[in-house]
Amino acid sequence: MASPSNTFGDERPPRLPSAVTRGLSMQKMVLGGGGALFFLALLLLLPIWFWFFCRIEPAEGQFAVLIRKTGSDLPSGQIMATEPGQKGIQLEVLSEGRYFRNPYTWSWRIFPITDIPAGQLGVLTRLYGSELPPGEVIASGESKGITRDVLGPGRHRINPFAYQIQILDATSIRPGHIGVMVALDGADPLVGGVPDDSLNRYTVGDGVKGVQPATLDPGTHYLNPFVTSVVELNLQSQRFEMSGDDMISFLTADGFTVNVEGTLEFAINRDKAAMLTHQVGDMEDIIKKVILPRARGFSRIEGSKSPALNYIVGEMRQKFQDNLEKHLSTQCAEWGVSIKSVLVRNISAPDQIASIIREREVAVQNARMFDQQITQARSRAELVRQEMLAVQNKEKVQAETVRLQAVILAKQDQQVKLTGAQQQFTVAGVESQAAESQAAAIVALAEGDRDALHATNEAEAGVLRSQAQAFGGGANFARNLLYKKIAPRISSILTNDEADSIGALFKSFLPQNTREGAR
Repeated sequence: MASPSNTFGDERPPRLPSAVTRGLSMQKMVLGGGGALFFLALLLLLPIWFWFFCRIEPAEGQFAVLIRKTGSDLPSGQIMATEPGQKGIQLEVLSEGRYFRNPYTWSWRIFPITDIPAGQLGVLTRLYGSELPPGEVIASGESKGITRDVLGPGRHRINPFAYQIQILDATSIRPGHIGVMVALDGADPLVGGVPDDSLNRYTVGDGVKGVQPATLDPGTHYLNPFVTSVVELNLQSQRFEMSGDDMISFLTADGFTVNVEGTLEFAINRDKAAMLTHQVGDMEDIIKKVILPRARGFSRIEGSKSPALNYIVGEMRQKFQDNLEKHLSTQCAEWGVSIKSVLVRNISAPDQIASIIREREVAVQNARMFDQQITQARSRAELVRQEMLAVQNKEKVQAETVRLQAVILAKQDQQVKLTGAQQQFTVAGVESQAAESQAAAIVALAEGDRDALHATNEAEAGVLRSQAQAFGGGANFARNLLYKKIAPRISSILTNDEADSIGALFKSFLPQNTREGAR
């Protein structure tokens, strides 16, 4: 049976040759292995790409500014991206550390941190925002320009695309001084709309341009110099010499010109320092406009009341000096100037009367000197007399002292000797009583011994008498005693054949054997 032919109507697909089938299988295997290798290479290269191309790592003392490449466009005139998702330079910065950003979306730049040293401050100028209103120089809100606040000493991360920084010296007020502040920003005190209490005044309130009533204490103050200007004012005592062009001159009652030279010491009161500096000026202006005019006015009025003669002698000079100090203290206190002292060193009169008055004054002074010398001589004489009286009184006191000492010593010696004699008398009495007691004791002891011996003898005599009576007489009793004493030793006595012994007397009476046994 013939195989069926492959016709148009045959529903079975044509069979591919076996070679083609094997090629297709090999292609699938190759494509599958390459995909795995590609995926493996991607896994190995992705961390490297992520570390080297996505890493942001500001070092110590640095920060990073981000720049977004994608996102919504910035409005016209705006240079900083202030909202999330906007293109451009970002306002916020990255501090020291490690961050990762997609380089397709972000780019960045590294900048050093701004380091403000001690005693200095940083003034920022905002480079983005709306334009300043006409007439204003300090930025308010989000407008461009110089900002009001300042940066103190330390390290700050300032975006250089957003701010420009100026490092300036801080305001330093020396000891003994104060700082008068002048506000450079605020409402104009001469323009309507300002409170009434700040118009036509030398000091103003807060928020108004002009001199501030508050002052700065000595020390370092971090104030924006574009907002507040500070004028240092010395509160220590100042000395002003009234001489030369500043010498005071006035006409006396008799028409002579008198010149006054001296020294003024004054100081500025703190509570009125701000008003005084703005109303008058610096220290030289205070002298020229406040102190000298009042000193000269007083001198002209007071000097015209007396003749020139009165100003040459010392009494009038002292009175003039005291009145001038009192007048200046009263008048200058209203301006905030305190007068410490006024010293008039010299008041010079015209030569045509000065020499005459001077000679007369010299004569008066000489007369006073002579009077003083006489008084001094009298005083010395009185002093010598008093010294002699003092020496005499001293000698009298010494002699009286010696006498009193001798009397006291004699009384003390007498008292000592009397006390010694009384003690000896007492001791002798005690010894006499002791001797009497001892003699009585000896007599009593002798009598006792005598009585005891007598009693013993009486007892012994009684015994012997009784024994003698018992033996019929004393001779028998004595013979008995002799026998008792001799009997125990009679043998040795009788047997002793020595020539000088008693036994030798009885040798011839003994038997023969007894004599031999004895030998």
